[in-house]
Amino acid sequence: MRFLVDMNLSPRWIDFLTAAGHEAIHWIDVGEPNALDRMILEHAHRNGQVILTQDLDFGTLLAVGGLATPSVIQFRAQAVLPSDVGEQLLAAIAVARTHLETGALVTVDPVGHRVTVLPISMGGA
Repeated sequence: MRFLVDMNLSPRWIDFLTAAGHEAIHWIDVGEPNALDRMILEHAHRNGQVILTQDLDFGTLLAVGGLATPSVIQFRAQAVLPSDVGEQLLAAIAVARTHLETGALVTVDPVGHRVTVLPISMGGA
């Protein structure tokens, strides 16, 4: 799987994901540090990447835009280094792999993870 690690996460994630057999790049290596989240979404979509982030705004952008891709994995935790939540991330990737390949928002927190298949329904009658 191909990952794009957001600016708000340590570049240590690159080595961690690569060691686990994934392809990974940090946003700092492909874009401007102050880029809008929408630009990061577009880049990940064009390049078939899953965004790894601690920024909860991506879920809102996916929902409001009715987007089916790119997939996003977001951490909801204070400690987000690979040594803190790396094993939880790998477990979430293993369980949600099929959904991540087709479009999903995966939330990883200290006690587990949850998967929302994209596009996110905004509800209504």
